[in-house]
Amino acid sequence: MNGVRIIGGAWKRSKLPVADRPGLRPTPDRVRETLFNWLGQDLTGWSCLDAFAGSGALGFEAASRGAAHVLMLESDLQLARSLALTRERLHAEQVRIEVADALDWMGRSEAAFDLVFVDPPFGAGLSERALAAARPLVAPDGGVYLEATRPVDPRLLDRIGLSLHRAGRAGAVHFHLLRLAKLAGP
Repeated sequence: MNGVRIIGGAWKRSKLPVADRPGLRPTPDRVRETLFNWLGQDLTGWSCLDAFAGSGALGFEAASRGAAHVLMLESDLQLARSLALTRERLHAEQVRIEVADALDWMGRSEAAFDLVFVDPPFGAGLSERALAAARPLVAPDGGVYLEATRPVDPRLLDRIGLSLHRAGRAGAVHFHLLRLAKLAGP
C-alpha cells in the first residue's frame, strides 16, 4: 500500500494510505496545492462532497483546511474502511463516510454543498455523468472541482449550467475548477 500526504492545514504532512485498486489515482500534491491556492487556503465553514473519495485526499485536505462538513462517498468497501480508519486516526469529526455509488447518491440527493469534488476512477469515462449529477448539489456561490483524462468540453458545461473558472494540467491529469453559470439578463 502506498500513500500521499495532506499538504496544508491542521493535518499537514499526515499520511493517507492508498490501496492498489483499479482506477485509483490520488490527486497529486502539486495539483492539490494549485486547487487550494485557487480556492484560498482557508475553507472554514464550508460544506464539501467528495463524490468518488478513493484515498480521501481531496476530502481530508478540505477538512484539514477548516471545512465544517465533508461527506465522502465510496462504493468500494475496502476503500471505505480505509477512509474510516483515517477519519478515526485524525479525529476528523467533521468527516462522514458513506458506502454508496456516487452517481446514484447524487442523483437522489437534495443537499447543497459549497464544493463538490468530482474525481471518478481514472479512465472510467464517468466525468460527464458525474458533472451532470453534481450540478444540482452546488450551492449558489459554490463550485465543482473536476479531475479527468482530458479537458472538459465547453459545450457540456453550457448544457449543464457550469462555467470554467480555472484549469490546469499535470501529466495525464486535467483539472478544472467550475462555477455555476451566470444566467443571461433580459
